[in-house]
Amino acid sequence: MKILRFGAVGLAAALVLTACSGGGGTGDGSTDAGPGGTDGAQIRVWLVGTDTPDEAREYLTTTFEEENPGSTLTIEEQSWTGLVDKLTTALSSSDSPDVVEVGNTQAATFTSAGYFAPLDDIAEDLGGDDLLPGFVKAGTWEDTFYAAPYYAGSRIVFYSDQILGGAALPTTLEEYVETAKSLKTADHSGVWFPGQDWYNALPFVWENGGFIAEPGDDGTWEAGFSSEGGIKGLEQVQDLMVNASNAPKDGDESELQVPFCAGQTTFLSAPNWIRWSIQAPADAEAPGCADTFGADLHAFPLPGATAGETAKVFAGGSNVAVATKSQNVDLAKKALTILLSDEYQTILAENSMIPAKKSLVSALPDDEFTLASATAAANAELTPATPKWGDVEAQKVIQDALVQIAQGGDVETIATELDAQIESILNG
Repeated sequence: MKILRFGAVGLAAALVLTACSGGGGTGDGSTDAGPGGTDGAQIRVWLVGTDTPDEAREYLTTTFEEENPGSTLTIEEQSWTGLVDKLTTALSSSDSPDVVEVGNTQAATFTSAGYFAPLDDIAEDLGGDDLLPGFVKAGTWEDTFYAAPYYAGSRIVFYSDQILGGAALPTTLEEYVETAKSLKTADHSGVWFPGQDWYNALPFVWENGGFIAEPGDDGTWEAGFSSEGGIKGLEQVQDLMVNASNAPKDGDESELQVPFCAGQTTFLSAPNWIRWSIQAPADAEAPGCADTFGADLHAFPLPGATAGETAKVFAGGSNVAVATKSQNVDLAKKALTILLSDEYQTILAENSMIPAKKSLVSALPDDEFTLASATAAANAELTPATPKWGDVEAQKVIQDALVQIAQGGDVETIATELDAQIESILNG
């Protein structure tokens, strides 16, 4: 776990909050403090991965500590890998973090189980009707609002002219597969496609008419990877993994900028904000390749089955919530309000992360990456809307199946077994 702490460095507070509450927990999640102080309360915020830029992290910490004298805020960086299990344990403990980020598809797992504190009392302060409606829905359970939108995004396909050379860009999903295969050599991938990358596998299933899982009239879930369209899509995935990619067959989608900056792949399908990792200077804490492949970086939406259309892609993004077991719920809500402030969200937008507020879309960069991402997001799909979906992710059944596919296993057999596992979890 990477812990980031920033002290007050002079950033002006842009939100005027009411006098803060006290730092000592009272057992019911409230706080008690005299006027003007918080008696040394510490708020712990769990942010996941490296997507949130340092400027935003510093703004959160500095603003919170200036607005709440005597209290401190610590950002603890978590990994997406194993997040559901780790959150389940942490949010159940007496040492729970106060504010947590969770994937939009994972939110229902926690909102439905009482892990998050209700936010209806501050919903208007967080943005009200200006908030992304799909993410509000993901963070709402039985008409109670528990988890606010944090940011949204979609995957687009990156490439560098230096590596692409004169090859034509594909206009259909089938052309994408064939082009990537034609560009592969013993030490170079046409597309980087590690075995566990289920986010990039889903578009192939959807574009061929398959589905993840759908509820029947009786409420029982039926999985669809072994449907005719699902199998056809997974066969395309296998074709790419085996014949177009040198990525590890059991690898995941973390640090995708590394093989790209090493010149190991022509195409890289990744979240739109990875451009900043690719274009990071050589002396950055996490160096990119700003002077080489990042200097002529381009991107396009993944093409669909039909020319002129974009593929259905996974709608990525996060929600943020206050833990029910926080010892300082009121203070944690103040931190959450800063995370949703125009100032903080503008920082995210300027870093190509679609902000939680519709009114701030104009803050997004006016470039081909943002245009490609917005085009892709217009045709984005979500995972099944059930609180048990988090269990599917936590048990990594899709990732495990894709690893078998990447290793050359029989697609129909693997898909049938995968569907049985998903149905057992969702209907259990």
